[in-house]
Amino acid sequence: MARTWRDRIVEAAGRLSGAGVPSPLVDAELMAAHVAGTSRGGLILAEPPDEEAAARFAQLVGQRTERVPLQYLIGVDFVGIELAVGPGVFVPRPETELLVEWALRKLTGMTAPLVVDLCSGSGAIAVGVAANRPDATVYAVEQSAEALAWLRRNAEHRGVRVVAGDATAAETLAELDGTVDVVLSNPPYVPEATAVAPEVRHDPHRAVFGGEDGLDVIRPLHRRAFDLLCPGGVFAMEHDDTHGVVVPVLLREAGWAHVREHRDLAGRARFATGVKGDA
Repeated sequence: MARTWRDRIVEAAGRLSGAGVPSPLVDAELMAAHVAGTSRGGLILAEPPDEEAAARFAQLVGQRTERVPLQYLIGVDFVGIELAVGPGVFVPRPETELLVEWALRKLTGMTAPLVVDLCSGSGAIAVGVAANRPDATVYAVEQSAEALAWLRRNAEHRGVRVVAGDATAAETLAELDGTVDVVLSNPPYVPEATAVAPEVRHDPHRAVFGGEDGLDVIRPLHRRAFDLLCPGGVFAMEHDDTHGVVVPVLLREAGWAHVREHRDLAGRARFATGVKGDA
């Protein structure tokens, strides 16, 4: 009798657990669903894997036991959009979807808005906005050549305008200064000495860590965002969960109005927002 997906998933979960993977059963199910071309729920009705599918699944499980990020193996579902990621680019986290959802609420009522995503990485934020607001003009700024390759791949056919450049530099998108409706960013922000999970070590160091206090990029970036925005334009920036006080203070001291701190579903400080002038 052919071994079912459930048989192989249970076995794989045991291997993943032994390797210290935090969610072994879920990861095994997601990889099986990826190979079978179905959803996790659909595995119940899926035919037992043939030799080729079983071999592909075993290969993915082996890579995951080595703590290769799951997203490298099966891609990323980000606000309902499939993104490709791999070596050289930061893997988008689910928490960043909260920032995109906030931005989409702010865009309600705007006609043909202009949006800029600074430190775009894979393009998750830019693509998330563009897919939900096809009338928007969306720019994605990224400096890393490796990340740009993934950004261009994800942005293709989605209307996002990719810009290679330093997100903190005055010359980057200087022609848009004073005209942008919304600026968004998920910059490098983890303090240098912070211990991280093995999977995070696959992310580019400069896409994760923001200097000794995690603010090396945040400090110039929020000032660049301010210059880009039109009066009344809004800004949202993700930050480390230890920055729930310091980042709002930075924004207020720099002249941002209506500064707010936003928490994720676990109650951790996640991103800060501000307005240029009075809204």
